[in-house]
Amino acid sequence: MTISFNDKVAIVTGAGGGLGKEYALELARRGAKVVVNDLGGSRDGTGTSDAAAQVVSEIEAMGGEAVANGSSVTEYDQMVEMVAKTKEKWGGVHVLINNAGVLRDKTFAKMEPADFEFVVKVHLTGSAMATKACWELMREQAYGRILMTASSTGLFGNFGQANYGAAKLGLAGLTKTLQLEGGKYNIRVNTLSPVAGTRMTADLFPEEAFKLFDPVNVVPAALFLVSEDAPTNAIVGAGAGGYHSAWTVMNDAVWLPEEERTLEGFAARWEEISAFSNLMAPQSGSEQSANILKAMQKVTGTGPSSARG
Repeated sequence: MTISFNDKVAIVTGAGGGLGKEYALELARRGAKVVVNDLGGSRDGTGTSDAAAQVVSEIEAMGGEAVANGSSVTEYDQMVEMVAKTKEKWGGVHVLINNAGVLRDKTFAKMEPADFEFVVKVHLTGSAMATKACWELMREQAYGRILMTASSTGLFGNFGQANYGAAKLGLAGLTKTLQLEGGKYNIRVNTLSPVAGTRMTADLFPEEAFKLFDPVNVVPAALFLVSEDAPTNAIVGAGAGGYHSAWTVMNDAVWLPEEERTLEGFAARWEEISAFSNLMAPQSGSEQSANILKAMQKVTGTGPSSARG
């Protein structure tokens, strides 16, 4: 089986280096026309460079089609213009990989509010703005594949990265709603949690580990998640040749009789409420309400069969 992106147009943000560059190159190898979006600059979001143009040159040298774009994902008007120009040039946008990002790591005690706000703006708001710019076009063409870039920091936490973690878990939440809203338009939305040696992580890995976590090892997972036969609402981790899935799960609800709905009553049942067992991975928020009602019915034998969250 060969997975092709012939006749597909892809936008990759933050594609001037690292993961984004590898995504853009492989998409082009497999037939996609690629918009290489990148502001350049350093990992804290300052400065500029011609990184996007260099990636375009590499794509053209191997016979592919690509254009460089220096728009900022945080500026919605610029994202709209980028999508409009892409449609004018190539007729549509079928794939969007939201990869642009910055780091401003500090403990929360030492972090300035501006550093928190900026990182959330680039990662979370920036991904939302790029996606929004593509959304109506994807609905009209009844085809879209969108990838959000989360992180183990967002899914599981990491010391000194409160801003980054908040943004990255927010992207997983954005995915979960957009995959519901886009489903009937054949828009599939997934979340990737990559581990890669890039300029973003250059001082976080020992040299040998940095080489092991080559960005090319993330590419198979990323491109599968934006392929024609991609799943939707998946959270996939990838790095150094290892791949896994992650889920947002909950256990069975515990129904407390009215006389036990006190602070002390809750505390008395905490071991049961917090049990890591009978786990399920809801596909929408309404399943939390359904889970609670199921617990009520089990205890009382009465109650509505469903409810919205």
